[in-house]
Amino acid sequence: MGEPEGLEQLRDFLRAALGGIDAWINNAGADILTGQGATLSRREKLDLLLRVDFLGTMLASWAAVEMMRAQPQGGVIINMSWDHVIRGLAGDNPELFSAVKGGILGFSKSLARSVAPTIRVNVLGPGWIQTAFGASVDSDWHRSVAETIPLERWGTPEDVAGAAVYLASDAARYVTGQMIMVNGGDVM
Repeated sequence: MGEPEGLEQLRDFLRAALGGIDAWINNAGADILTGQGATLSRREKLDLLLRVDFLGTMLASWAAVEMMRAQPQGGVIINMSWDHVIRGLAGDNPELFSAVKGGILGFSKSLARSVAPTIRVNVLGPGWIQTAFGASVDSDWHRSVAETIPLERWGTPEDVAGAAVYLASDAARYVTGQMIMVNGGDVM
């Protein structure tokens, strides 16, 4: 993401195929932890995160707002941040993630105020989720992280998806501008 032309094509496709959208989740994220992304310099990682995660989220949110404002029922936008933007985490990669994901949190709160009352904007802040990164780390370290989490395990993509379903549903119709941390209580 981060390319306006692709978003315009997606928006046009969704209008033609669905007539509109009820919920829009910005879940694209650059991988700087595994594979080729892990070999990038700190500056290259930052540029990638800014382009994909931050700029992509902003541009996609604006595209969603444009579509949702054209429909009477409005809609819901859910953006992805990171639980550690609240507490911080030492290290080069966490510094990069905190800067970018913290920007997404701030943007989302401001956007929620701008587009209310017909569009709700919320944020998910996943913690230690079992993804490619979790599968690639040393098993002793993996276990030691789980032992620090009150629920004593890494989260799953399904845990994050469940929170997204809630935020997109009518059960959350009075929730906007909030970050729900899906992290087993690691950051409270």
